[in-house]
Amino acid sequence: MKGLYCRAAVSDTESKFVIQETTLPDVIGSHQVRIRVKACGLSPLDLKLLRDVGIQKDLIPVGRVVAGVVLQVDPSVTFFRPEDEVVGILPLDSSCSGLCEIIDVDEYLLVQKPQKLSSTCVAGALRDGLCAYTALHTHAHMAAGHTLLVMDGASPFGLMCIQLACYHGLKVLTTSHSQQQHTFLEQLRPSVGVQDPLVVRVIPVHDGSSDLLSAVLEETGGLGVDIVIDSGEVSLQEKEEEEKLLPHKHDIISVLGVGGHWVTSHQDLQLDPPDCRLLHLKSASVSFLNPEVWTASSAQQGRYLHILKDVVEKMSAGVLRPQLQEVIPLYEATVAMETVQLHPKKKAVVQL
Repeated sequence: MKGLYCRAAVSDTESKFVIQETTLPDVIGSHQVRIRVKACGLSPLDLKLLRDVGIQKDLIPVGRVVAGVVLQVDPSVTFFRPEDEVVGILPLDSSCSGLCEIIDVDEYLLVQKPQKLSSTCVAGALRDGLCAYTALHTHAHMAAGHTLLVMDGASPFGLMCIQLACYHGLKVLTTSHSQQQHTFLEQLRPSVGVQDPLVVRVIPVHDGSSDLLSAVLEETGGLGVDIVIDSGEVSLQEKEEEEKLLPHKHDIISVLGVGGHWVTSHQDLQLDPPDCRLLHLKSASVSFLNPEVWTASSAQQGRYLHILKDVVEKMSAGVLRPQLQEVIPLYEATVAMETVQLHPKKKAVVQL
C-alpha cells in the first residue's frame, strides 16, 4: 500500500514529496476505525508549526482531510459501524498518509458524511469550512445584524466565510484582487427586490482605484465594521509594489468599529504602539486563527465534532457551496502537492 510523504530537509524549500510503501497493523487500535479512503484533500504542510509542537520525522504524512467508507471497527467503537460513510481530518501527529488506500483513524476525529454529499467535494472543502466556522463563531462571536469585511472573498476560505455569514444574517463586504474575482463576487450581490442579506459591496483593490478605508466607512455610515477576517496576507510595512494588493495592518484596524474583532491567519503579525493605541480606543480585539488547534488538543473534542458535523450538513443542504476543486488521480498527487505547497491558495483533491 502506497502513501504520499514529505521528506523534510534543513530548508522548507528543499523538502521533497515522495510516494512510499506503508503497512497497517494486523489489529486495530482501541477506539479506532479502519476506513477505505475514497478522496483526500491536499493542503500545504506547515513545517514550522510541526517543529514548534515537537513533531520531527524523516517522513511526514501528507493529505489529512479524508472521506471514505468504514471497513472495520474496534469493539470499543460506538459511533460507527462497517459501511458507514465518514469524513474527518487526521491529526498533526498522524502516522498515516491520507492518500493511503486504507487507514486507521480514531473514531473521535470522524463524523458521518451525508449521502448526497460527494466525497471529493467534502474532502476539498472541509478544512476551509472548519476555518470559516472557527473564525466567525469561535473567535468573532458573530450575530445577525453584524457587519463583516472579508479580505479576498473569492478565495476558497473567503467564500466559505461569506456564505456562512450570509446564512446567519450578517451584512457582508469583501475585496477583490482581480477583475475576474470582482465579476465573480458581484454575482453574489442581491438582485433588485431580493431581501436576503448577501454581499452588499465588493471593493476592488487590484487596480489601485479604491481606498479600502473610505469605501468601508462610506458603506457603514462612518461606524466601521464589527468583524474583519483576512486569509493571512497582511502588509506589516509601508506597501511596496509587490504588496499593493495586501491590506495594511493599520488600515484593517482603522475599518474596525467600536468593540470590533479582527481575526487574522498571519502567524507573525506585529503591532506597533500606535496600532495598539487605536485598538484600545476602539475597545477592539485581535484573534489568531490556527485551524490546527482543534486536532492538536483534545480539550474541546466534543465542540470540534459538533463543528465538523454542522459544516458537512450545511454543505449537504446547499448553505455552503464551495468552489469546485481540481480532482486528480493518485499518480499525479506528488506534482499537485508541490504546487499546493508553493501556492497555498490553490486546492486539489485526490480521488482514490
